[in-house]
Amino acid sequence: MHPPLTLHRHPMCAEIIEQFQKCHIDHPIAKFFGQCTELKIELDRCFREEKALKRKANFEKSKILKERIQAQRQEMTKKGLE
Repeated sequence: MHPPLTLHRHPMCAEIIEQFQKCHIDHPIAKFFGQCTELKIELDRCFREEKALKRKANFEKSKILKERIQAQRQEMTKKGLE
């Protein structure tokens, strides 16, 4: 099962999504017998890569946010002790 195939949500995989959708339109019966399987495998691989990149970017953002919060806490404790 894959996520919804909307091009604006998956710009990295847009070309493969279009090919996969075209395959399903061109082969309405054969798609059930593996006609579009190779494209499906490519699509799954692309989604995994895209997710890994998003996960890494989110981790970096959270790391920066944690550092900023920690700095603010230290500043607040300094002010409280003075």
